Amino acid sequence: MSDLNALVSANIGPIVGLLVIALAILAGVLVVVARRARRLESQLASLTRGDDGENLAEILEAHLDKVYAVARRQDELDGRAVALEARARHTLQGLSLVRFNNFDDTGGNQSFALAVSDPEANGVVISSLHARNQTRVYAKAVARGVAEGALSAEESNALREATTRALGR
Repeated sequence: MSDLNALVSANIGPIVGLLVIALAILAGVLVVVARRARRLESQLASLTRGDDGENLAEILEAHLDKVYAVARRQDELDGRAVALEARARHTLQGLSLVRFNNFDDTGGNQSFALAVSDPEANGVVISSLHARNQTRVYAKAVARGVAEGALSAEESNALREATTRALGR
């Protein structure tokens, strides 16, 4: 140990000089690294700043708020669509009119069968039979495609067409 102390004591000047030079080099490197870090920070700030001066975090937060608002609105619209679809199943959507001549001595297809139906084949068939001296009107309720009374060929055609239209085919 004494040899080491003697060696250091004899060469203290050059050792201190080398340490000072190493410290100066490290200080210079530290200055260069600090300048580069500041330049990178300013470049990052300019890249992440929006047109109106907001930074990227504020822009992303605003977009995320919009996404959540759209998701809430979508959920609301989905609920409304389900309710409307349930109501639509019970609305009269199909309509068909078949005109015909019921009697040989009349012309102009003055008689008709009018059918109105929902998608589940519920509705009504209204018929008008026109003759020279009178016109008669009949109405028959329809439940699940079955009328409360017998249907003529024209009434059946009108009901079939109305139900098809109600189903959107």
